[in-house]
Amino acid sequence: MTAIVGLDVAASREAWERVGVRVADGVTWVGGVAIHFVEPEGGATGITGWRLSGSRQRPDTIDGLRTSHNDDESVESWTHPLGATAFDHVVVMTSSIERTCGAIESATGEPLKRVREAGPVRQGFHRLGPVIVEVVESSRVTDEVASFWGLVLVVDDIHDAAGRLRPDVISYPRTAVQPGRLIASFREDASLGLPVALMSR
Repeated sequence: MTAIVGLDVAASREAWERVGVRVADGVTWVGGVAIHFVEPEGGATGITGWRLSGSRQRPDTIDGLRTSHNDDESVESWTHPLGATAFDHVVVMTSSIERTCGAIESATGEPLKRVREAGPVRQGFHRLGPVIVEVVESSRVTDEVASFWGLVLVVDDIHDAAGRLRPDVISYPRTAVQPGRLIASFREDASLGLPVALMSR
């Protein structure tokens, strides 16, 4: 099985520490997935690449998504003040689900699980180890390659996680699309460098 074992994120590690994510030597681990904090290129922040293990092919990009391969990296899971225990999903934006999901399946061997029609957008889903990859097709995306957008972390107690931060940093938990779950989104004032949300189990 191909699994996501790491993400490279151009962002302020200090900002992540302020919201309750433990960082050491430029890395944090959440549920067996490492976030490696890297320097922004030209001032641009966000996810700059993913690290895969077990991939049947070893390309350096998958439909424009920068890709590296770490088959031998040991997996860790840290305790965080925020209560984050796992990744739920990583969001990828595209102008074509068929193109991007086809490239992901070809490189990793992990099939497109389903496609959801959600009004003006379509969503396709792959599972790469502990992380769901949500591929979002939107008419607003005109690039001929895909790009990383944001991520969602699972927390033990979403009310406690949101309550420890100010309302200008994170939204109040609200009903998620997934039945029986709640979600809270970090605001721009959190300065995490990309869209990040928390979700209940």
